[in-house]
Amino acid sequence: MILRDILGNYFTKEKIGNLSINIVDINHDSRKVYTDNMFIAIKGFNFDGHDFIDKAIASGARCIVHMDKVDIKENVTYIRVEDTIDALGFFSSNFYNHPAQKLEIIGITGTNGKTSTSYYLKSILDTAKIKTGIIGTTGIIIEDEIVKMDNTTPDALALNKNLDNMIKRNVKVCVMEVSSHALELNRVDYIDFNIGIFTNLTKDHLDFHKNMESYFNAKLKLFYKTDGFNIVNLDDNYGRRIVDIVKNRAQLLTYSIDNKADVYASDIIYSFNKVDFILNYNGNKMDIKLNTPGKFTVYNALASASCAIALGLDLSYIKKGLEDIKGVKGRFELIPTNKDFMVIIDYAHTPDGLENVLKAIKDFSLGRIVVVFGAGGNRDKSKRPDMGEVVGRYADYSIITSDNPRYENPKSIINDILTGIKNTNIEYKIIVDRKEAIKYALYNAKPKDIIILFGKGHETYTIIDGKTYPFDEREIVSNCLKDI
Repeated sequence: MILRDILGNYFTKEKIGNLSINIVDINHDSRKVYTDNMFIAIKGFNFDGHDFIDKAIASGARCIVHMDKVDIKENVTYIRVEDTIDALGFFSSNFYNHPAQKLEIIGITGTNGKTSTSYYLKSILDTAKIKTGIIGTTGIIIEDEIVKMDNTTPDALALNKNLDNMIKRNVKVCVMEVSSHALELNRVDYIDFNIGIFTNLTKDHLDFHKNMESYFNAKLKLFYKTDGFNIVNLDDNYGRRIVDIVKNRAQLLTYSIDNKADVYASDIIYSFNKVDFILNYNGNKMDIKLNTPGKFTVYNALASASCAIALGLDLSYIKKGLEDIKGVKGRFELIPTNKDFMVIIDYAHTPDGLENVLKAIKDFSLGRIVVVFGAGGNRDKSKRPDMGEVVGRYADYSIITSDNPRYENPKSIINDILTGIKNTNIEYKIIVDRKEAIKYALYNAKPKDIIILFGKGHETYTIIDGKTYPFDEREIVSNCLKDI
């Protein structure tokens, strides 16, 4: 694409060089730059792209987008802007011919439930023969292809590139998890959303947002970006605030278990491997049988059902789509053992997430609830004591271990957890090595125990001292079971 067309009417502070050159790709990682690229120098948390401009030029970049003053070289065009992150969003949208405008884009935000809700919704849309893609924690999913990403919501360049890929593959709807980081760091500023869904808001990411009000305000931004519907959990305190704030700017659809809402669940029956309820909407009642237990599962189903209603889908598609879901990897995932105890893998890594799952297990447990868990390093430290206290309240025995310590000392992370778990009477053991912790839990299992491994979920790796190592809990469990 001609550089002048990429720039469009975007405000620039300075332009030096030829604006008629052809740009074949855009990159902000100098390692990926090749001939005739535009390189956008982003200032990140750990690196400044301005330091890699010379490397990008040496690799073939013909256009440099920058904020700071730089040395000018021949045969290179320089575009100086106020904010290169904002420019990345605008230029990448132009470069890929505004793909967000050609898809029905549904954004899901909240602390817990985003991934499961996206899978539930995709199942409903698949039932209705509507080709759907997902962008979220587990990666970018188109049909059976999964592309792993570093962030729940990728940066604007990756978003536009993958949205364009979806269009080329005849995808009609994109269901996107929209993180608070993405909203705060302007990754989705030039993405048009048709529908926004709010699940809940509980304590998390306060290392970044500093307090719950800032966290809430970041989430709130999504509901100013929608032009169709805003769908909100009315049982959540922050959800009710969102309703009050944005009720007049787009169509509103609420869902609930405990309050009067547009879409609500009644007659809920919880079992050890399922949950049954009546879905109510506009005088219609429909029996739903889900293959995953717990109140949180009902909320995820209500959120996805509400979105399907907003899209105008028949209730029969909602019923079949929800009931066809066998489970989501790493979300209350029951691992077959052929033993007299159960093993569950779950991604929960917040106090509220842990509590939701443990409450569900309490409803059907006949033996001990044994929890193996830790907390991520270089992430919100304030939630660690609360996580320990929640496990101590609901579990019978716990093994405190490591979980992606990154650059932190795992022992210091465990000490933070201990300040909360010591407020309870639970018996616990510390085993820093997560593999050994899992082995200990399984080798010492008693009849009717429910062993739950929290934190990793779908992940098949662990991050220690900044390095990524293979770590698949399913394989570890399988190998242990062979030895028992």
